[in-house]
Amino acid sequence: MRGRFDNLRRIERLDPARDYEEIHRLTLFHDFPWDMRLAFNLAFNRSFALPRVARLLVGTGEIVREPRKRADDTGIIMFEILRGGLETPRGRVALRRLNEAHRRFELDNGDSTYVLAALVVIPMRFLRRYGWRAPSPHEREAAAVYYREVGRRMGVRDIPSGYAALAEFFDAYEREHLVHTPEAERIERVTRDLLRGRIPGPLRGAADALIGALYDEPLRTAYAVPRPPLWARAGVHLALRARAVVLRCSRPRREPLFADGIKAKSYPQGYDLESVGTR
Repeated sequence: MRGRFDNLRRIERLDPARDYEEIHRLTLFHDFPWDMRLAFNLAFNRSFALPRVARLLVGTGEIVREPRKRADDTGIIMFEILRGGLETPRGRVALRRLNEAHRRFELDNGDSTYVLAALVVIPMRFLRRYGWRAPSPHEREAAAVYYREVGRRMGVRDIPSGYAALAEFFDAYEREHLVHTPEAERIERVTRDLLRGRIPGPLRGAADALIGALYDEPLRTAYAVPRPPLWARAGVHLALRARAVVLRCSRPRREPLFADGIKAKSYPQGYDLESVGTR
């Protein structure tokens, strides 16, 4: 019988500088599938608050018209890159689709670096606080190397090397650039429905307060989201901590995330990776 910490022991035998894809797959697809998916949602959501990013997204209108499809396209492409591997044929197709989606726009290099840093820092901090175990140094470094390699293939320059440097960049960039704009506020109202869908049905009536509790104060300020009541903040924290305790004592999952393929509401009959993201 597989043990709860078998994947961690396997991760610790690997080299993050060389085996970063394998380590990150074990973290995402095996040990923390729910946590990492929620944390990625929060990371992308946070990047939408950057003024230049918010203006671009509102200007194209895609996220306002089709928030579900844009989220599904992003999720499919990012998960396909990791599931297939950066140097596999399918991974290269997913990377090409990612680059084609961004090539239409003139993106600021600092903003692009921040988005990559968010995909590393926010999930690792979420796991440290709410995971059934804390992420290991190997997992943090593997995530940093992996997204640095993704960014390099996207043409992003001067990406900090290593988790500590990425986290330092993330915090400094946010202090300077994460401010309120009307465009960011509009995006948050549109994309809030996607986060509502991750809240259990009996709690949907309190969804806005619970979503606000998932945001920290800088993000609430940028999005003009009111501070949620104490019961919501305490309830979210205690529920996630209780879930971590239960999972720590539970058997590990038998099948990895997406073992039978990635399913998305925008593609009920499945998707052709070559056409994901096209409009």
